[in-house]
Amino acid sequence: MKEIVIISGKGGTGKTSITASFAFLGGKDIVAADCDVDAADMHLLLQPDFAKSEDFYSGVIANINQDKCTQCGKCAEVCRFNAIPIINEQYIIMPLNCEGCGYCARVCPTEAITMEEQNVGKWYISETKVGNILVHARLGIGAENSGKLVAKVKNEAGRIAKETGKDFVLVDGSPGIGCPVVSSLSGADFVVLVTEPTVSGIHDLKRVYELVNKFKIKAGCIINKSDLNLQISDEIEEFCNKENIIHISNLPYDETFTISMTNGQTIVEYNDNSLKALLTESWNKVKQITIK
Repeated sequence: MKEIVIISGKGGTGKTSITASFAFLGGKDIVAADCDVDAADMHLLLQPDFAKSEDFYSGVIANINQDKCTQCGKCAEVCRFNAIPIINEQYIIMPLNCEGCGYCARVCPTEAITMEEQNVGKWYISETKVGNILVHARLGIGAENSGKLVAKVKNEAGRIAKETGKDFVLVDGSPGIGCPVVSSLSGADFVVLVTEPTVSGIHDLKRVYELVNKFKIKAGCIINKSDLNLQISDEIEEFCNKENIIHISNLPYDETFTISMTNGQTIVEYNDNSLKALLTESWNKVKQITIK
């Protein structure tokens, strides 16, 4: 079983649309994992059934037992995050401000404050319209620890792939270089970098590849909307050649991207279009590279 992770240095490059197309083309030979948990949207294209769901707990948050609270205010005095205002003559916890440090609980003379585990989101195991398995999640609004939720999604996808004898785990990672991306890259066999020919596109490509290179993972690159700026596309190809990044394909600008998403379909299933053959060829190339 091989793990393929698809990431981008910035948002808006078409990463998820390409990943969903690969998941459609991979069919029942793959297990897909949507690890972009802060803004998960692969389910919009793959139409999973949300058959299994579980709450995800990570980190702690303070809770004040008002029956024990004497309104002494010591908790508010020591809170560096202004998470304990007094409202209607009661000290309360502001969940979005609380960092879970536990200092308030330590100084409370009546032990009215306890640190409770946080429910920060949900994760799901679903069957998609293609008949493959999608492991995905949704992080709660303002919740942290997305890296841990990514690890949970990846581990479950890997477990299912091994138990069912699937050839590939296909991971849609987060954009950027933060903790969720680091978690997505852990254990990967091959990374596909999706970029676009813009100044920010090439800058963020270089930045994210620096991270990938630290993991010593073989990488390939897809240049989306490559014909919008041929000069920068050439610069990206030169960079890939210099860094031994495999140039997988150039995808031209095509409004099919937008139309197919509006219709809740992947690009490769929406009629016949110029991108369908290119994406099919790209997927076959990624599989061959990963197997070697």
